Formats: sequence, C-alpha cells, structure tokens
Amino acid sequence: MYVRTIYAIGDPAKVDACVDALREEAPGALAGQPGYRGFALFTDRELGKVLTGSWWESEQALRNSDEQLKERRATMLAPFANTVTVDNWEAAVFTPPAQAGPGAGFRLTRFEIDPSGADLLVETFRSTTLPKVQAIAGFETAAMLLDRARGRGSVGVIYADRAALAASRGAQSAARGEAATRAGVSIRSVEEFEVVTLERR
Repeated sequence: MYVRTIYAIGDPAKVDACVDALREEAPGALAGQPGYRGFALFTDRELGKVLTGSWWESEQALRNSDEQLKERRATMLAPFANTVTVDNWEAAVFTPPAQAGPGAGFRLTRFEIDPSGADLLVETFRSTTLPKVQAIAGFETAAMLLDRARGRGSVGVIYADRAALAASRGAQSAARGEAATRAGVSIRSVEEFEVVTLERR
C-alpha cells in the first residue's frame, strides 16, 4: 500500500471552511480513481493545520491519481493555506482499519533514519513497538509510513477520543524512545490532531 499526505498550514480563522470542503468533496473525488483504498482527514484548529492521507493499492495508482486531482486539490486549499506540502510514502506497517471518526485523536511522530537502517526499523516497529502501542487504552489503529530513499518517515496512531489520546502520551513516549534507540532513529516532531474523517478499505 502507498499513501499520499498533504500538510497545509494557514489562518486558523479559515480552517473550518477548508475542513468542511475537504470532508464533503475529497472522498468522492478520490473514490473515482483506480486503486483508491482510503482517505483520512485531520486538523489542528487552534494552530490552523490540516493533514490528509489518501491510500492507494500501488505506487502507480498513487502517482496517476495525483495527476488527476492536483488542480482540484489546489483550488480547495487556496482560500486557507499559506503553505502546502505533498509527500508520497510506502505504508510499511499498518493495522486493520478502525471505525474512528469525529472526536477521536491522532498523534503523528515524524522521524529520520539512515536508509540502511530502514529494514531494522520496520521489524522493530512491527514486532516490538506496535504491540506495546496496541495495548494502550483507547488504541484504534496505527501506521508507519516510509520514504526509504530519503531516510524519513512517520508513525501515526489513532485513539478513540481526546481523553485517550492525552492519557496515552507517557506510554507511547516510552515505546517511541525504545524503538528510536534500537533502530537509530532521529525524532523530528510529535504532533496531535483531531480526527475529522477516517475511511480505509
């Protein structure tokens, strides 16, 4: 599986209109593309951040869909976003889809790693880190995204609600630190978002 993420930052006063437009239009536009497998929409309303992820069954389907949708995407984001970053990723590890929606919480950890250590990181996350995170109260689903060539990636974890997200911080931090030490990962940021839409096939 492959994922395209879009990270947009803009005026917090305009974020709700952007979120509403994406929630209403993006799933339908994406679903018409060959190889589509899901869509997620997250926001930090206080800081004015929007993050989306679309899932695709192959790298070719991901790239073809971008050619079809990038103009419409730019139009939807233009009234809100000051900056937009688009990235393509391999979904290296992921758990079954969850039925989380509004009210759920999402934590995103961004990292860098020497490309030669990517396989060790994937195995560490799959066999050691993920089971520990899955045992945290309120866990719903998780995914590790990788850009092996550039030595960077992210781990996203969704919790049932904002209270569970807050309560999980200590336990997930411990699991994150252990994995980073074992696999030689440099953590670049940790962010939290509200889940607006989550759909994966």
